Amino acid sequence: MLTLCGFSASNYYNKVKFALLEKGVPFTEELAWVGQTDPQASPLGKVPYLKTAQGTLCESGVIMEYIEDQYPQHPLLPADPFAAAKVRELVTFLELHLELVARNLYPQAFFGGQISDSAKEKTGAQLEKNVAAFAQLAKFNPYMLGDSLSLADCAAVVHLPLVSAATKIVYGRDFLADLPVRDYLKRMGERPTLQQVNADRKANTELMMARAKAKA
Repeated sequence: MLTLCGFSASNYYNKVKFALLEKGVPFTEELAWVGQTDPQASPLGKVPYLKTAQGTLCESGVIMEYIEDQYPQHPLLPADPFAAAKVRELVTFLELHLELVARNLYPQAFFGGQISDSAKEKTGAQLEKNVAAFAQLAKFNPYMLGDSLSLADCAAVVHLPLVSAATKIVYGRDFLADLPVRDYLKRMGERPTLQQVNADRKANTELMMARAKAKA
């Protein structure tokens, strides 16, 4: 059986967890905070990583591709090569051009820190540009790319809420407000699998904050 290692406050951990639940793949979870990961399984100390019967895998994108190949039931990638490439394209936009850029805001948005005015200005301009590009690719009808749940949705449901929240807190406005993100997340939130992911995320986030407070 697969073992998903990491912690449920992590959006990248939850991306993989949501996919496993949607595909009905049996797995167990192993709590591994940053700084407490297995260096052989995750050389950079990142989460998530996955334990399999053949060995371990790190990097969420690699893990998602492995799960698709190893467990073809309830596919999250279309069979058509071009359609599959469009899913991967949107995942890249979500992670490289939205979440990774918005991550510059997280210290101030979520962890009580402060970022410089120049960093805010640079990040805001980049996000404005990237959100407009993302809007040209995402369909929201009803899923990210049409009528089938895909790997793009697994990324969207964990990354878009963070981008929305971070921009609203730091800039006073949600940079995704002009897109149908709220309705999309509401629809997706009706899925029992995502309800489980979000409940576990909330509980684990509270635990993480308690740990951080105890160390302070």
